[in-house]
Parts: sequence; C-alpha cells; structure tokens
Amino acid sequence: MNLLRKMLFPFAVLYGLITSIRNFLFDKGILKSYAFDLPVIAVGNLSVGGTGKTPQIEYLIRLLSDKYKVATLSRGYKRQSEGFILADASSNALILGDEPFQYFQKFPNIKVAVDANRKNGIEQLLAQTDKPEVILLDDAFQHRKVKAGFYILLTSYGDLFSDDFMLPTGNLRESRSGAERAKVIIVTKCPSDLSVDAQNRIKSELKINKNQELYFTTIEYDELIYSEGKTLKVSDIEAADKLLLAGIAKPEPFFDYLKAEKEDCLTFPDHHNFTDKDILEIKNKSLNKIIITTEKDYVRLKGSVPSDQLFYLPIKSKFLRGDEEFRKTITNYVGTSTRNR
Repeated sequence: MNLLRKMLFPFAVLYGLITSIRNFLFDKGILKSYAFDLPVIAVGNLSVGGTGKTPQIEYLIRLLSDKYKVATLSRGYKRQSEGFILADASSNALILGDEPFQYFQKFPNIKVAVDANRKNGIEQLLAQTDKPEVILLDDAFQHRKVKAGFYILLTSYGDLFSDDFMLPTGNLRESRSGAERAKVIIVTKCPSDLSVDAQNRIKSELKINKNQELYFTTIEYDELIYSEGKTLKVSDIEAADKLLLAGIAKPEPFFDYLKAEKEDCLTFPDHHNFTDKDILEIKNKSLNKIIITTEKDYVRLKGSVPSDQLFYLPIKSKFLRGDEEFRKTITNYVGTSTRNR
C-alpha cells in the first residue's frame, strides 16, 4: 500500500461509514428495493478492478440460454450513450460498452441491454414483446435498488476481499460484510493446480457461512486465435512476429500465455476507448506482424485496424472442482423461480 493511500485512511473510514448506512437502510426497507417476478441473477464483486465478471456471465449464458430466454443487463461502462438501450444490428462498442457488445456478438440468441438504472432496465426488458425468462445483472452487486433473487460474488485469488480495505486506502466498494448477501462466492483466476488444502485455507479466511457455497475457478485460454475470417492455432504462431495488446485491468496472464521473449506488448487502461493516436501507434508497431488482443479489446478495435492482422484470444471460466454442483445450484434456482411465477 503506497503512502498516499495510507494518508487517505480517514476518507476510507468515512466512505465505509456511508456505504454501511446505505446498506442498513436497504436491509431495513427504509430505502426501497424492487424485486421482479422472474429469476434475476446478479454477478459482481466487492472491489474495483477485474475479477473475471465477463467470463462468469458468459458461463451462465451458456448454461441457461438453451432452455430459457436469457437477457443480460449491464450499465455499459464508458459507453457514449445514455439511458436504456437494447442491442440491435446498429449497435457497436461505443453505444453499448465493450463487454455488452461482446455478449451481443457471441450470443445472438439472447437479449443484451444496458442501463445505469437497473430497475428501469429490467422494466424495459419486461415490456418487450418477446420478454426474457431470466435476467443476468452484470456488475450489480452494489445496486441495491434492485433485489436480485440470486447473488454471485467474485473475488480474485491473491487479492481476496478479506485482505482488502475500503476505498481509497484499499479497493473495496463496500465493507466485507456485504459478502453476506451472496448465495455463491467464487474465487477467480486461481492457479490451475491450486491444492485442496489451499482452497480450505482460503475458505477459512473468507469466513464462508453455512448458507453459502464456495467455488474456485481458473481462466482457461483458447487454443485458437480468431480474426474476422480466419483462425490460427496458438501453437502455430509461437515463432511468428506479433504485437500483443491489452486494455484490461490485469493483463499480465494474457501476455504470459502468448508472449515469446521478442514480442512487443502494448498496455492500455481498462475499457480504453482507442483514439486516432492510439490506432496510429498500433499500426506503426504492427508492421509485418499479426496483432493479438483480448476479446474485449477486439470489439473496440475492429474496423480501425486491418482485419487480416487483428486476432483475439477468447477465455473461459473453468471450475477447479464442483462444476456440476454449481450448475445444479443455478438451474435449481432458475427452475424453481420460473415454476413459482
């Protein structure tokens, strides 16, 4: 923790007090929470920064969309639009935000919407002629105005919320007690060989209660990279000249997976909107090279960089164990909620 953050400790205490009062008012019903007559699953975290929400939302889409009409609702972070927007053929990453646009492109059989006001967003989705049967709220753990039926809390391995502190001294958006709202807690970005003993130690540190389920996941990288009209095996491009590019919160694992010693790497802030200057830099550094980026960056770069150069590497969330138990928990909640409507 740097000196400036330590100096801001009084503000962290004040911020923690304000968020605790807010949560208390919602818990006691003094501030109104709105529930809806369909399964609503909220995925989020206690901290700022990347904890793997996007691959977890995609996991849920794959799990549920064959049987139910699924919609995702995000705020559309850094989008250049306002209010409720339902994705359609005219949408792009600037209108929706990069992650919602990624969902829209990958899963054409679901509805993708954005609205900073999640209550209004749900109401607008339910007003559609072909309304959804399940709604996935992306990054909505602190959005208390909507009372989701099921909360999934993510926390990163090596950066557990139990070891963190309130903003601005730490990275927590609310106190650790907020974790009590979660039915499921997932420790993301774990080493693939994380031992059962290590998992049990983390369970003890997080103070999981008897009504909560705890799972551990790792990031699984695809064996292929994809462009607009071509796929290549990662193993076949190890010796190729390439530029690696990422605008995500923690890009090091992405670079480590692809990087050979001679490769150039370009790093941009999370959710970065690429400027003309950025595009020129990318083009200059990628002469006679292929460009490999994250899926989230790809949807923002597509159309600005030659399509025959630009590739992306997909990722998935993979459970270290308990995959079937997690799937059963989710499908039981959705099935029961749907039957009880």
